[in-house]
Amino acid sequence: MELNQKKINFLGDSITQGCGVDCPENFFTAQIARITGAVCRNYGIGGTRIARKTVPSADPIWDRDYLSRVPEMDPDADIIMVFGGTNDFGHGDAPLGTMTDRTEYTFYGALHLLILALIEKYPAAQIVFMTPLHRLNEDSLINDMGCPVETTLNGFRHAILEVCEYYSVPVLDLFAVSGLQPKVPVIQERYMPDGLHPNDAGHVLLTNKIIGFLKTL
Repeated sequence: MELNQKKINFLGDSITQGCGVDCPENFFTAQIARITGAVCRNYGIGGTRIARKTVPSADPIWDRDYLSRVPEMDPDADIIMVFGGTNDFGHGDAPLGTMTDRTEYTFYGALHLLILALIEKYPAAQIVFMTPLHRLNEDSLINDMGCPVETTLNGFRHAILEVCEYYSVPVLDLFAVSGLQPKVPVIQERYMPDGLHPNDAGHVLLTNKIIGFLKTL
């Protein structure tokens, strides 16, 4: 796919928003725009999740789940890229659910509803999902809030892969190909100092992976 002048809506969480990066010019969305000539719109909001919580969060902005934000996005996008799941694992209370769910209160169900809403709003656009990045506590069954969870981060990744395959939506599997695994000390120090959010150098890696993937579509 030729990206010059394409309009790309990026729906995401704090990583898309640029948490951990020194300046907005170094966000992966800004770098993609600069390198390719695409018009990149950043709809990242830190702390947000794909599935809806039943118990309100300490900060109401964290409860602006992805589905609820679809109506706010510019309607003329050529490409929509969805990057999430790490906060569903980290501090959501929605169960993983099953492939047959169609409710925003399970992760599987919220994925279905989100993809259907995007298809309805952008029937001619290319929709792309990205799996979560590795994080230091990804294998824990206790989340960031000290609550038990039913699966590791990899379980949320597999849900994204399964639901996207059902709708024939391409997935950039960053969990598998980003090169970012903070459990390796040199990788954490160089790219993900807090064990979750990529820094400036990490966003360069994301930029290159995303551009390379989009060009294959």
